[in-house]
Amino acid sequence: VQLQASGGGLVQAGASLRLSCVAVDRALVSYTMGWFRQAPGKEREFVSALGWSDDDQYYADSVKGRFFISRDNVKNTLYLQMNSLKVEDTAVYFCAATPVFNGGYNYYSKPSSFPSWGQGTQVTVSS
Repeated sequence: VQLQASGGGLVQAGASLRLSCVAVDRALVSYTMGWFRQAPGKEREFVSALGWSDDDQYYADSVKGRFFISRDNVKNTLYLQMNSLKVEDTAVYFCAATPVFNGGYNYYSKPSSFPSWGQGTQVTVSS
């Protein structure tokens, strides 16, 4: 599946941003979708994932309660609503897809579990 991420930008701490990820050639509903991020000099880290249903959501502890993942099946688009942004949220954000369902947090938190990736969108949070 081809993915195109967008919505990044430069914001001040405390602001909100919404990232989008469009699936160009496949239905998003056929995949468990994930968001990852990578800051300069650091490894790619898990942010959130959304499985078959809206109840099947996973979040990294660092974003729990501030970030919210959702999907619009009509628009074939995945979203990441990011609220109360912090300087440490600064990173390139990537969306990703895996055909595996019911994998659980330990599976979805690994970048290697996702075979398809979007190009990334930069989020910069200033103090």
